[in-house]
Amino acid sequence: MDSDGILFLLALGPASAAGLYWMLYRYYRNTDKSHHFESETEVKAQPVTGAGEDVKVNEVRGTQETQIRGNNVGDFRRRVQRT
Repeated sequence: MDSDGILFLLALGPASAAGLYWMLYRYYRNTDKSHHFESETEVKAQPVTGAGEDVKVNEVRGTQETQIRGNNVGDFRRRVQRT
């Protein structure tokens, strides 16, 4: 009788792990809730065309400048804009 309880506990571990895996898979994949993008969405493809001439603006050579000019790393209020 005691060995039946131990076998039940040993079987409960892998079964609960498989159940948890399946639950997390369904939660994060949303396989039952997502729509079929390829069949429900119409995408009109057009050939790629140039919008004019490409103009070279600036050139940086070598590694003399350690930072990009005009970076806003320290000014997070300007960097993050609220909508």
